[in-house]
Amino acid sequence: MDPFIEHHNTAYSRRQFFRKSGTGLGMAALASLLGKSGMAAAEGLAKMNGVSHIAPRAKRVIYISLIGAPSQLETFDYKPELEKRYQEDLTGWLKEQGERLTGMTSGQKSFPVAPSRFKFQRHGESATYVSELLPYTAKMVDDICVVKSMHTDAINHEPANQLIYTGSMQAGKASIGSWLSYGLGSMNEELPSFVVLHATHSSPYANVQAISARLWGAGFLPGKHSGVALRSAGDPVLFLKDTPGLDRKTRRKMLDGMNALNARSFDEIRDPEIEVRMQQYEMAFKMQASVPELTDLSGEKDHTYELYGEDSRKRGTFANSALMARRLAERGVRFVQIFHRGWDQHGNLPRDLASQCKDVDQGCYALIQDLKQRGMLDDTLVVFGGEFGRTVYCQGKLSTTNYGRDHHPRAFSMWLAGGGIKGGQTYGETDEMSYNIVQNPVHIRDLHATMLDLLGIKHENFAYKFQGLDQRLTGVEPAKVVRDIYA
Repeated sequence: MDPFIEHHNTAYSRRQFFRKSGTGLGMAALASLLGKSGMAAAEGLAKMNGVSHIAPRAKRVIYISLIGAPSQLETFDYKPELEKRYQEDLTGWLKEQGERLTGMTSGQKSFPVAPSRFKFQRHGESATYVSELLPYTAKMVDDICVVKSMHTDAINHEPANQLIYTGSMQAGKASIGSWLSYGLGSMNEELPSFVVLHATHSSPYANVQAISARLWGAGFLPGKHSGVALRSAGDPVLFLKDTPGLDRKTRRKMLDGMNALNARSFDEIRDPEIEVRMQQYEMAFKMQASVPELTDLSGEKDHTYELYGEDSRKRGTFANSALMARRLAERGVRFVQIFHRGWDQHGNLPRDLASQCKDVDQGCYALIQDLKQRGMLDDTLVVFGGEFGRTVYCQGKLSTTNYGRDHHPRAFSMWLAGGGIKGGQTYGETDEMSYNIVQNPVHIRDLHATMLDLLGIKHENFAYKFQGLDQRLTGVEPAKVVRDIYA
């Protein structure tokens, strides 16, 4: 059943219940009776409520989240003129710009320009500039759209991550994947609609940012829309296996008994969380059969491992997570999010960033090619990027071979592919120091609005009432859909 039509009518008062039953429960019952074919009826209700306003270009999303914020100056935003300004002190210029400084650089006596030490070249028919750190990405530039004009409101990691993954710097909001699970439902009844993968990094020196489950939590939405994290070591999901000696038939009887008790409690106190608990028990029962098959990669062909690289054979690596993301997408999971940490290079950037890029480069290339070969790229939106950018000036001691960069919210780069995005293009421009955006700015809210639009959802109408307010992923400030990057 489409979760969007399942609006917890039973948790309302009797008056609200009967007022809503004509549309909500009636359609829900119809969809339930029709089984999977009833989804068409459910979609009709979604359109009636103003959510699905166009034919979607994408059915699912794979979001590659680079926690710590990679430097745009060493990846996609080529600024050759900076070589001539090496070590130039920007102290006065920064004051003119009204620079926000973090506590890590506010005490510096000077702010010297630090040009990238890595070479850039044009690649593909689109002649897109890509750093030498990303040779595999360079081979697929005609499949991706590089957005160089992203900007955000937050200058520190925790609020910035909350903003980009939940739409708000305040805790307690619903994550992107939860919104899509709520609005579009699942395409596979045996797996969650929102799955999270945590990829390991290989650099022993990386500055690893801690992240909270809030980034994939359901917030105020029903708890069943939270992301389910698959572990990179041991059992993919804790306690998924039945107790030795307990067969499936007995387990089914136990679950039916618990559901009967929970249903009795629900009838008495009408707490929607009891309903959520029942749904989670059912999903866990189904996952006991579906997850082992999902995570068993023995059936993958050798040429697939060659495409993703040898690391794809090792559980928990980024390459393995990318392959797992394709398998999840193939099985109808609506939103897959891969978190890869260690991108916070305040010092020793050349050493640590090179290692981080090597971790993800081939895996991303393989994922796009794999989706394309299977005919899935057209309806799978892939998003790649961090929470903000890095400064043009050096943090700490500067030399020609070693430097660091602080946080910079005014301009950073991301790329998108598939799902209705036109590949082989670069969108937006920054000034000569990758400091300010000079053409086609794209705020985080605009990214969210665009993602929703590609999935057939009008962001202004996509809301959930909580504490008397209509909550939206894009909030209350203006957000625009960036249709210029559409195919």
